[in-house]
Amino acid sequence: MVTIKSEIKTSGRSLMKNLQCEVVIKPSRGGKIRIFSKGADVCFNAEIENLHSTDHCVTLCSKEHRTLLGDYKYKAMLCEHFMAACAICKIDSIDVYLSETEFPVFDGSSKVWVELFRNAGIEGVNNGLYTVSEPVYYLNGKTSMIILPDKDLYISYAVNYDHPDLRKRWVSVDFKNLNEIIEARTFGFYKDLKKFQMLGFAKGVTIDNTVGLKDDGYTTELRSELEPVKHKILDLFGDLYLTGVSPLNMRAQILVKEAGHAVHTKVAGILKNKLVKI
Repeated sequence: MVTIKSEIKTSGRSLMKNLQCEVVIKPSRGGKIRIFSKGADVCFNAEIENLHSTDHCVTLCSKEHRTLLGDYKYKAMLCEHFMAACAICKIDSIDVYLSETEFPVFDGSSKVWVELFRNAGIEGVNNGLYTVSEPVYYLNGKTSMIILPDKDLYISYAVNYDHPDLRKRWVSVDFKNLNEIIEARTFGFYKDLKKFQMLGFAKGVTIDNTVGLKDDGYTTELRSELEPVKHKILDLFGDLYLTGVSPLNMRAQILVKEAGHAVHTKVAGILKNKLVKI
């Protein structure tokens, strides 16, 4: 069980709704990552069983509390960057209190969350290694995700976007240089921004927290080569951690092609029942 040594207090604007969210993270001995939404006493675990949606971002919820319109009153949007930081730091036991229904976006990566955890101090041991009892496959048209048992961890991600730098490109994780994954920012096509904002999403997008893909380049300088693909890997870390096992504690080949949150989480649901401790 791994938790933080001291309480964390932070705040920031949210990506989807552009709301100011206050966050308090407390050490816990409960063995779960528990989320308390909108300052309520109601909590839900950061687990695949509590997945609400993958529209634009990963949203978890308390499925016991529906509104009159059928939605869930207590939920947390944009969980993926936070969960990726937990996976990277191997944190599995904390209580997270949000004043709103969405995590702050900060710089669009997991960098701030990782720094907050490390500054607070991390204690405990989570060195348990896992593999899969049998291969896990998801194939749907151009999209695929395959997880194979192995003695080491290997992760490779392919994208094929309508952008000169991102057509048929693969990135494999260099575990000796995880910072390039940790600091990789979220991204999207700049031409689609106004459309999404008219639909009520992406209201908190800025040049500092999102890499905009333009016909001739980007809206900001990249932090590393193929940063958008590395952000897809960061999302994958957070989504797979909903199994309860950090992907960094897995010994497997994870091969992903042209996927996203919906596929990541669908595979996480299958994977959870096929993980075995080494």
